[in-house]
Amino acid sequence: MDERLEQWSDRYIAQWNESDPETRRVLIKELWTPDGVQVLVNPPQEIRDAARNLAFPIPPLEVRGHDALNGRISRAYDMFVAPGEHVFKAAGEATYLLPNVLALRWSMASVDTGEAVGGGLDVITLDDEGRIRTDHQFIGGS
Repeated sequence: MDERLEQWSDRYIAQWNESDPETRRVLIKELWTPDGVQVLVNPPQEIRDAARNLAFPIPPLEVRGHDALNGRISRAYDMFVAPGEHVFKAAGEATYLLPNVLALRWSMASVDTGEAVGGGLDVITLDDEGRIRTDHQFIGGS
């Protein structure tokens, strides 16, 4: 793997595991463009069911900008990492799909066993400075 891509990938995963809110906020500002967007392409089943019950198409969920991203990442940390049961890890090496477009597989692993209990794939576009412009996250598998 390209050393720069490996370091970038490590920092991306680190923001999801960071316990200090200020350090997490700094990582987000360093990794994301000010108008960066993360799209949860396949929302949780209960959201899909609610949309279907209202005769709406299944909506992707998205957050845009540093403050909204901080809220999203902090909530994931609070739900999955803070209780001490899980940690996010890279699941394989990040790879370039095209210039400034990369794929990053990740897993949510049990702290006790190290085994993946969830995971997904992020398809990320970067600006020319290596900051995230878009992150399409697909949850499922590891």
